[in-house]
Amino acid sequence: MSVTARGIPDVPHSPYADAVTERLTAVYGAAADPERAAGMRAYMRDVAPFLGLTSPVRRSLSRTVLEGTPRPDERDLTAVALRCWRMPEREYHYFAVDLLRRHVTHCSSGFLPVARHLVTTVPWWDTVDLLAAHVVGALVAADRGLTADMDAWSADDDLWLVRTALLHQLRYKERTDTERLFGYCLRQGGHGDFFVRKAIGWSLREYAKTDPDAVRAFLARHGRSLAPLSVREALRTIGP
Repeated sequence: MSVTARGIPDVPHSPYADAVTERLTAVYGAAADPERAAGMRAYMRDVAPFLGLTSPVRRSLSRTVLEGTPRPDERDLTAVALRCWRMPEREYHYFAVDLLRRHVTHCSSGFLPVARHLVTTVPWWDTVDLLAAHVVGALVAADRGLTADMDAWSADDDLWLVRTALLHQLRYKERTDTERLFGYCLRQGGHGDFFVRKAIGWSLREYAKTDPDAVRAFLARHGRSLAPLSVREALRTIGP
């Protein structure tokens, strides 16, 4: 049964989120580097403003923010993620993604609508790809009933939902549902967007590390239905 809901999820009450976001804005804000922020914004094609925090600095600051806090539950994670996503600067989104990756095992299948909102709001590869592989993928692995949602996302008009469906099995290895993986690739083989074509190749290349013969056989049968970029990406590490 599908659990995906459209619309903006409500931000639940969470004292944990209150404390963490207050610390977060104070700690991140004090370390902002406007000159570096301009370059980061340009590099990310102006998808969002930045504070100018490099990844090592941001991770160190995040440890300071979270020091001494209790382990969050699903309500806490939902509140932090949605509140971070309402902040314009991209580093707050990164903080939320990192927190979700760390604690996704404490989330139920009911978290998927929140993940959908994050994927489709201020979307770009820097957040979408991590959410796909580490958050959505983990939710689906824990509740295979969510494959119905992935089927729907793989056919959606939103290219970022399509990319998420294609990439959600990146870390599955031997647990990969190859029928769905190959089916999604064929369904979107003629997609006009670079990010979808690239995701097709990436998902196939990653699975080829587990079963290269299966990927070669799939491409031998269906390679002409895929964009040349997708085929090149799929074969990058295993060759034709």
